Amino acid sequence: MRVSRADRSRLSEWWFTVDHVLIVAIIILMSCGLVLSLAASPAVAMKKSLPTFFFFERHVFFTAVGFCVMITLSFLSPSWARRIAVVLFAATLAALIWILFESPVINGARRWLFVGGFSLQPSEFAKPGFIMVIAWLFAEARRRPDMPALSIAIALGAGVCLLLVMQPDVGQTGLLAALWGIMYLLAGLPLAGATILVGIGIVCVIVAYFTFPHVQDRLDRFLNASNEANSQVSRATDSFTQGGFFGRGPGEGTIKTHFPDAHTDFIFSVIAEEYGAIACLGLAALFAFIVLKALISATREPRPANRIAIQGLAILFGLQALINMGVNVGLLPATGMTLPFISTGGSSILAVSIVLGMLLALTRRRVDPANYETAAFPGAEPGWAREPLSASTGRSDAQRQ
Repeated sequence: MRVSRADRSRLSEWWFTVDHVLIVAIIILMSCGLVLSLAASPAVAMKKSLPTFFFFERHVFFTAVGFCVMITLSFLSPSWARRIAVVLFAATLAALIWILFESPVINGARRWLFVGGFSLQPSEFAKPGFIMVIAWLFAEARRRPDMPALSIAIALGAGVCLLLVMQPDVGQTGLLAALWGIMYLLAGLPLAGATILVGIGIVCVIVAYFTFPHVQDRLDRFLNASNEANSQVSRATDSFTQGGFFGRGPGEGTIKTHFPDAHTDFIFSVIAEEYGAIACLGLAALFAFIVLKALISATREPRPANRIAIQGLAILFGLQALINMGVNVGLLPATGMTLPFISTGGSSILAVSIVLGMLLALTRRRVDPANYETAAFPGAEPGWAREPLSASTGRSDAQRQ
């Protein structure tokens, strides 16, 4: 199929404005996830007395759905992406409240919402909506000091973290809190506030250590790893030694038989043993490439709200991958964080697809400033969805100051 520049259809517009390099890199990552899931998940399925390819088939299904979701979202204009994000954020907030009262306790936590035979983790879907909303609030805090945007952003951040702590899900709480702080700095807000935030974060870590037994246990195991030769983290680091540079070969690994989460939290260790350190470095480089490509695109974005959102979404994607890999190589305590598109898990795959779909939508090239926000969906835009443009230059008031 060939798309002509003379074609004025929405598909043609999308094709000539979307970041092709970024899409290709994402498709390669998705394909790697399918191959690597086939290596790690059968052993876990058999251990759980499930069909051999149960988890792999689910991975294929959710990857296909996630790809469709990502491409669909990439057609949106920035203003429509924010609208979708607001709806998504509101829905996940309601779900986070609902599961505190109605969700069954699984492994000591209430994290799952069961809908039509499927289990979803609302905290995963809260992240893209949270980033888009907070990015807009931070941009408004800079552009309109008279608006209580920063106060609202603080209230939303604290509220989401409180709901996650009540589950409890300390790993996701720490991730969202870190993202909030990073975006605060990227927005150029006062450094005094950042100092206060760092102090609050340190206090919260100390409180979590003495409040939640599982947090204390994980930190103690991490700090005393030499005494835990049979722990999951110790076995994970051993896989890099046993795999060497080029690995034992597909299907030849044995570490995965000792992990209950070999297909999710510790899949990076399975990759290390079967495919080697070179493959792990290549996978890490692919994640880094996607993040850096998005961050470079952010430098060309004239609108502060969109620029901060691109940076936040890219950092979320990269930070989640970095945490998972850091746990597998023994640099971080276990957090339960999945490796985007590589770990098996419907909620994780769909949520990451939403993150990257919004990222693709925001990084599309839009030449005409007058139609910047309305390229995909013509019509009047409300004030919250866009910034006023100068009639002479096409720049926003914030950009002309």
